[in-house]
Amino acid sequence: MNKLVIGGLSILLVVGAVIGIIAGVNYSGNSNKGDNVLSTTSKSIAAMCTPTDYKQACVNSLSSFANNGSATPKDLIQSALQATIEEVKAALQKSGTIGKDTNNSTQKMAVEDCKDLLQFAVDELQASFSMVGDSDLHTINDKEAELKNWLSTMISYQQTCLDGVTEPDLKNAMSNGLLNATQLTSNALAIVSAISEIMTSFKIPLNMTASSRQLLDASEDNDNQYPVWLSASDRKLLASNSNGQVTPNAIVAKDGSGQYKTISEALAAYLKNNKGRYVIYVKAGIYDEYITVKKDQVNVLMYGDGPRKTMITGKKSNLAGLPTFQTASFAAVGTGFIAKSMGFQNTAGPEGHQADTLYVQTHRQFYHNCVISGTVDFIFGDSATLIQNCKIIVRKPMDHQSNTITAHGRSDKRENTGLVIQNCRIVPEEKLYPSRLQIASYLARPWKEYACTVIMESTLGDFIQPAGWLEWSGNFALDTLHYAEYANQGPGAKTDNRVKWKGHKVITNRNEALQFTAGPFIQGNLWLSATGAPYFPGFKN
Repeated sequence: MNKLVIGGLSILLVVGAVIGIIAGVNYSGNSNKGDNVLSTTSKSIAAMCTPTDYKQACVNSLSSFANNGSATPKDLIQSALQATIEEVKAALQKSGTIGKDTNNSTQKMAVEDCKDLLQFAVDELQASFSMVGDSDLHTINDKEAELKNWLSTMISYQQTCLDGVTEPDLKNAMSNGLLNATQLTSNALAIVSAISEIMTSFKIPLNMTASSRQLLDASEDNDNQYPVWLSASDRKLLASNSNGQVTPNAIVAKDGSGQYKTISEALAAYLKNNKGRYVIYVKAGIYDEYITVKKDQVNVLMYGDGPRKTMITGKKSNLAGLPTFQTASFAAVGTGFIAKSMGFQNTAGPEGHQADTLYVQTHRQFYHNCVISGTVDFIFGDSATLIQNCKIIVRKPMDHQSNTITAHGRSDKRENTGLVIQNCRIVPEEKLYPSRLQIASYLARPWKEYACTVIMESTLGDFIQPAGWLEWSGNFALDTLHYAEYANQGPGAKTDNRVKWKGHKVITNRNEALQFTAGPFIQGNLWLSATGAPYFPGFKN
């Protein structure tokens, strides 16, 4: 996958207020998908492991409760989570020796990426363990959407690691090292997806009056419709920012009129153990620097003078010998990061083996009033992402290339991830326009087996191929992907000659399409209003 990070956008939101669960350990080394392994274990463990794909791994991870008749689902989930933490730690330790003898600098960097990704997973799992422990047994099901979001993120971390390692022997060693964690993450996602049925099998009454209903409804908080979980200080800060009254901790200006001339310098001034928000105001200018908001730089709010005035740019690419994970112009690792009124771009272009690209790797993401441009797979990743009210510009590719706008990376059928493009305009750039009917352009192709992409209420130009969608390789994923179209317009929106794949659907039922709007799909009503970002929670029309 030879792509990168972002075109230009007015608001970039990466908010991870979620909790996670990942189940168990697998000591068997194979899938063990047969139901027969459940017949010899306790009823409680059988109930927990029934929905999983790797049943022996599930049973093994919960074996300490095999003879405990009083074990609750919460006990079993916590046991599985702790076992998984240990398994991911073991994989992290193995990654330290894998690849140490390779002479390929790109592969060395890919292995280092794996270490970072697995450490992210360990840290998030440990934090999640505490949160799950604090949850009331009767309300665990309320957190299903949040749990699935975190589990999907864990899968993405693992897949990102493996995608970067391309040497066959090295890839095989890394895959084997991750096998247990991979199977158990899949199991955990299956358990969370069936949590209501599991609770019912334990004859535990469920609380259906709290947060689970609020996922589809607007926040009931009267304070400017901020969600109840947002702190009072953050509400005040965001409101002040919207009114131009916020006092930043650091001011960046290329002309020297601020405290710092680079964003990197402002981030370096972040105080260890900082309390509250660290606010950086970046004045208008083009900042040619590669920036990472580090893991220990939490709760950073960065804002500029507008997406076309304050621009961060770079040109790293695969052609320079870098894995995709290392090519971003801007990366936010620290939790609670918010960027507003800034633009992000990469200028490597197709000659750099990648276009200006939006890499929507993990968690929930939302983009509104953005300009996103590129050629091949220029919007890709494995997050739950909604792109709303944006202009998507398809650029002229290199000779003998075709264009594909998206490539989603869902690798497990139970992940609650996908790419939704709503109320957007999909157009060719000026250089492509004269040859737009000769150069094939498609809406998407499936990067992973369960790729999910929905185009709805958007205007499609005449350059979109009548088939609409492109194969990745032969018949790969054509029966398992989920591609859908709803209420689009324009000459490229005609569906008469669309692909006849099992996984493609033209949605005609409004209620069916509703699940892909901001409220249900990314639980937008629980957090988007707090950011000050414009959005609509349902349909535009």
